[in-house]
Amino acid sequence: MEARALKRYVGSSPRKMRLVVDLVRNKRVDEAIGILKYANKSAAKVVELTLLSAYSNLINKAEAGRIGQNEAYVKEIYVNEGPSMKRVLPAPQGRAFRIRKRSSHLTVIVSQFEDNSNKPK
Repeated sequence: MEARALKRYVGSSPRKMRLVVDLVRNKRVDEAIGILKYANKSAAKVVELTLLSAYSNLINKAEAGRIGQNEAYVKEIYVNEGPSMKRVLPAPQGRAFRIRKRSSHLTVIVSQFEDNSNKPK
């Protein structure tokens, strides 16, 4: 079983977000939260909150009830480019330079570990 969470229009560039996202890919949820809590990047807080949201969605989806954080893992996590705000910076001699303030969309998919002991042989 898997669940996902989306965080759209994050005010950080996709390149900076991917540095943080690559740290937690294919890790257990409890291990990933520990990594993000002490990561020295501002995007880590956004990724942590989105990961907790995906984990919460997984718990709500499960019929069995409670799923421990060590029983779930980050199946997929990726960052896509969002819209860019265009701004103008005045430059010398009457020119203007364009500044693009980039945003990003974060997607986190959390899955429960499959238990092979219950499968028929």
